[in-house]
Amino acid sequence: MSRAGRPPFLFLLLLLLFMCLLMLSPLCGCHPQSPASIRSTLRTESNHTARGGSTTAAEVAGYADVAKQIIDLAVFGAAQNRSYTRLARFTDTIGNRVSGSHSLEMAIKYMYNAMAQEGLDVHLEPVKIPHWVRGKESAEMIAPRAKSLAMLGLGGSVGTPPEGIEAEVLVVQSFEELKHRASEAMAKIVVFNQPFVSYGETVAYRANGASEAAKVGAVATLIRSITPFSINSPHTGLQYYQDGVKRIPSACITVEDAELMWRMAQKGQRIVVRLTMAAKTLPDADSFNTVAEIRGWQHPEQVVLLSGHLDSWDVGQGAMDDGGGVMISWEVLSLIKDLGLRPRRTLRTVLWTAEEQGGVGARQYYDQHKVNMSNFDLVMESDLGTFTPLALQFTGSDAAQKVMAEVVKLLAPINTTKLETHGEGTDISPWMQAGVPGASLHVADSQYFWFHHSEGDTMTVQDPRDMDLCSALWAVVAYVVADLQDMLPR
Repeated sequence: MSRAGRPPFLFLLLLLLFMCLLMLSPLCGCHPQSPASIRSTLRTESNHTARGGSTTAAEVAGYADVAKQIIDLAVFGAAQNRSYTRLARFTDTIGNRVSGSHSLEMAIKYMYNAMAQEGLDVHLEPVKIPHWVRGKESAEMIAPRAKSLAMLGLGGSVGTPPEGIEAEVLVVQSFEELKHRASEAMAKIVVFNQPFVSYGETVAYRANGASEAAKVGAVATLIRSITPFSINSPHTGLQYYQDGVKRIPSACITVEDAELMWRMAQKGQRIVVRLTMAAKTLPDADSFNTVAEIRGWQHPEQVVLLSGHLDSWDVGQGAMDDGGGVMISWEVLSLIKDLGLRPRRTLRTVLWTAEEQGGVGARQYYDQHKVNMSNFDLVMESDLGTFTPLALQFTGSDAAQKVMAEVVKLLAPINTTKLETHGEGTDISPWMQAGVPGASLHVADSQYFWFHHSEGDTMTVQDPRDMDLCSALWAVVAYVVADLQDMLPR
């Protein structure tokens, strides 16, 4: 080639400089990345550069390939059944994990060690949590015939005297009926036989039944378990005492026994029950929220938070509530790590403690971290089961809703592209109330309350493919939001 046909020296120099800058830009900050991670970052950066002022829809659509990689690994690849296997190993080893118990301490140590062994960045954040102990308990009907009553004392309940309480029963079907029959309640055990409408509505009887009965002179309450289906299975849960109202023992009985006593009462039969509960509340216990993360390469201070709660009630295995949510939130970090991906922002998994006592650990986390609220991009919680996923529930601004509507389109391979309003979760509610976008899973949960807070909450309820699908959804949403150029608009 003649001298006139060769490119000018200055042009070649500038071209070489531009290529060097393009190759080095994702590595700024000197953070370590695998070759796969570097390729992914280069591809994303190149897409952003090429698109320039492109729409959010186009930006999100650019993640279709990586979303498919995540889904393939979780559902069909080497990670298939992993979250289920981890959950089975965990619950079979630890069992149930009520707040303040030794088993909860063991669960925290177990998860810390398991995630650390995987090479994740893990630490514990101390909190104080309630320590309620069930103790020995029983209930039996003395009249009009003898019958043992399956029961579970409610969390936070006081106990009976050592000899128990033996009293006549007043059966009502609502708070309104109790008020109407207040003159009949003095020195009696009030049995609530309220019908199940929905958990959100009917749980008021479990939460407030003891105080409402105490106001009219009752000595204890037995509450029909908050469930639409029962095989003589009592369900426990938290109850609250109102300030200034006498504290009386409170327990749940089965749907069958509540309905039996209602029928007896309707026939005018006198019902007598003996209740014995050794429940007591000890001083608050030391515990931890368990935190694991993959730090973002560009904005490590900005966070997409995934979560489930590690504690459970002291019955069953806590597999469904909320072992499944714990495992898929861990699985997200495992999937992203396995693929060599590293998002712009930090992916942080938090395993809450003492959720069943009213989100105690999560509230303390919020109080400790709310000073950095502007850096929390999205908070996610799975606490309504890990059955077949149907949609993502989301709370956020209209602008954020539009972004998330594009993100869920990436879930077409598993047919969960629906975005619903109102993300929910006890543990993330403080963040959402403060304006931080929040998301939760909508799963095929028609049977969730069959097993909720009962001895039936075991691994038998779980399905490995459902957990894979939930993990895939959880991981795609979390990774893409954490890697977008901009945080979700408030």
